[in-house]
Amino acid sequence: MKPLSEPTFLVLTALAEGPMHGYAVVQAVEALSEGRTRLRVGTLYGVLDRLVADGWAEPDREEVHQGRLRRYYRLTDAGVRALSAEVARLRSNVRAASAVLRAREAR
Repeated sequence: MKPLSEPTFLVLTALAEGPMHGYAVVQAVEALSEGRTRLRVGTLYGVLDRLVADGWAEPDREEVHQGRLRRYYRLTDAGVRALSAEVARLRSNVRAASAVLRAREAR
């Protein structure tokens, strides 16, 4: 599996908390990234469309809120596996980089 883009990683992470509608995903991504990543609507729905196409997320339900339709998405088991694999990949990279930096500092 190729590395996930940061928006994809953060959307998967947000959905791991439970089903969310688009605006809630945008807010969760901003909070998870401590404000570093702000998804625009077009970017969000592009990511969600790819996640659904890949089988990593799926529509959960729809509801009308203040006259507007909200579609909720949830993570699939395949999405959980993809997120877990990416976390393991990133953890391995952090270990390698930390070891190199410790060795550099010891010189």
